[in-house]
Amino acid sequence: MGRDDLVARILSDAQASAEETVRAARARAEEILAAAEAQCKREREETEREAEEQGKRIRDGKAAMARLDSAKIRLAERRRVLDAVYLRALAALLCLERREAVSLSERLLREYAEEGDEIVFSKEFPYCGEVAKLSVAVQKKLTVSEERPDLGGGFVLRGKTSDKDVSYRALLAADREAHQAEIARALFGDH
Repeated sequence: MGRDDLVARILSDAQASAEETVRAARARAEEILAAAEAQCKREREETEREAEEQGKRIRDGKAAMARLDSAKIRLAERRRVLDAVYLRALAALLCLERREAVSLSERLLREYAEEGDEIVFSKEFPYCGEVAKLSVAVQKKLTVSEERPDLGGGFVLRGKTSDKDVSYRALLAADREAHQAEIARALFGDH
């Protein structure tokens, strides 16, 4: 084997070795690229899934807030309607005919007045003199105050130990407290 043959063989082996190294490098590069693409795909899918879950949570949260806001608006509207009902009731009480107003006052005095109480009529109440002359007022020795505050109709009874607010406004407030759920059911069909 001559020198030329030896050089040719060395070059041939070097060429084959270089080709094998390039082939192995390409195969390794393809493996790395395939692994990177697979990792990228997994991460993209994971990110998309997380984004979808977060989007669902946000949508659910916004839907819950919208339901809550809607419920608040409905409740405020129902309160407004109940307020209007009681304002109409107060207006009706303030416009009672003389006979009805005096009769109501007599019932309130019989039920709530104690001997010696002072009647403080509301400035809106027009039948003070007639109520003061009722037999129940005379029997219980009730006196009439010169004061005429804005009570929303009716009167307050000032007693030795306690006062009793039986003004129309107070009576309606107590009625509302006691019956507002029933009235809401009747008005709005709540069960």
